[in-house]
Order: sequence, then structure tokens, then C-alpha cells
Amino acid sequence: MRELADLIAQSHSLVVFTGAGMSTESGIPDYRSPGGVWERHNPPQFQEFMTSSKARTAYWRFYQEAFWDFFKAQPHQGHLALGRFYEAGNLKAVVTQNIDGLHVRGGVAPEAMWELHGTVAKTSCLSCKKHMEDTEAVLKRFEVGELDPACPLCGGILKPATISFGQSLDQNVLQGAAQACAEADLLIVAGSSLVVHPAAALPRLTLENHGRVVLMNRDETWLDDHATLVIREPIGQVLGETADLLLGDCN
Repeated sequence: MRELADLIAQSHSLVVFTGAGMSTESGIPDYRSPGGVWERHNPPQFQEFMTSSKARTAYWRFYQEAFWDFFKAQPHQGHLALGRFYEAGNLKAVVTQNIDGLHVRGGVAPEAMWELHGTVAKTSCLSCKKHMEDTEAVLKRFEVGELDPACPLCGGILKPATISFGQSLDQNVLQGAAQACAEADLLIVAGSSLVVHPAAALPRLTLENHGRVVLMNRDETWLDDHATLVIREPIGQVLGETADLLLGDCN
């Protein structure tokens, strides 16, 4: 942690890249977890969602259960540490594969976020692109019998503002995340197995531009041999205690 604190202190362009392992410490199961909501529901792929009202009903039923895992989750020590780093001016940006919104709730400003897979909190119209509302409000419509909720402006298809299997990433978000990683002189990768592309390739941009990489993950990844520092300890604890070392104990 002292070595990590020193690396952060020396950095002028720190970026943090997070994956599912960051969220699981807040009690949010990843989609690989046995017995989880993904195993019970198997939500439809994007093309099926777009062409079948029945598939959209199945998707909203899945979301009806999955949403509350996100809604009840709270930022852990690691999320709060990144918020402290951002407030102190140490952290330039966060690139995340997570859709839970916990980084913003932990103190990182929305304008410093690159949410590669979107956010569970909002639902948008896929037709007119003009309507956006809280997912919780759309779920209430579903619960009272509106099984295929439509856009109140144009009657188009509503979908949570997350990326489904078979759906393309937002290219503006991907390009912004790529630029952030390319410009980082220090990239901390926390809780990502780095197997889902194109996100998994982003740390290469830091390495190619002679930036240093710190890897915090339970299991081995392709990045291990290229990292300046590899940490296998719980992410929340490590980031929290590192923030205390660098910024002072906030307790």
C-alpha cells in the first residue's frame, strides 16, 4: 500500500479502470455467480429485445429482480477512496465496466466517468433518443401491468441505458475511455478479468504510451507480467488504506 501510495503521489494523470470485482465487494453478484439472477433468467440478446414484445417483457421481468441488487448496494471503502482521490486532484478519470453507478455515489464527478456498459439507473428511448427517465419509475409501470413500457413521447421502445449482449458500445464513450487510458501515466486496474473486449484491450494503450499499470485482481490476467505492481488483496481495503496513507486518515 505504501508503494501504491507513492505511485499515485508521483502520478500527474491517474486513471482507474474497474470491473465486476469492484462491485462484488458492495454485494452485487457478477453474472458468473452461481445461483444469481443471470442464471435464473437468461435475459434476451439485444436483437431479440428489439424485435419481440415477448422478449422485452422477459427482459423487464429480469430487470425487476436484478435492479434491486443495484438499488440496495452502497459504495464501499474503495469507491469512497476514489472519491477522495478525485476531490484531492489525484484522479483524472474512472473507466468502468460496471453499471451500478457506485463510483458517482462514492464521490467521482459524472464528467470524470466513462461508463463503458452504461448505467442501470436510467432508461432511454431507442427510437427518438429524446426521452430519459429513472429506471425505477419504468419498473413501477411494469409492476402495474405495462409489460412492454413505451416511450411517452413517441411510443418507441424503452430500454435501460445499459449495454446488452449483442449491443454495440457507445463509440463516443469508448473513444473517451481509450483517450483517458492512452494519456494515463498511471492506470490502476481494479477487479477486472480483462477478457471482455474491446474494454479488455484498453490497458494496452497505457503501456504503449509508456505509462505504468497497477493490477488489483483476485485471479491472474494477461496484464500481470506487464504491471509495475500486482495486488491480490481486497480492493476496498487496499484503496481505502492507500487513501489514508496519502491523504490522511479520514476517520
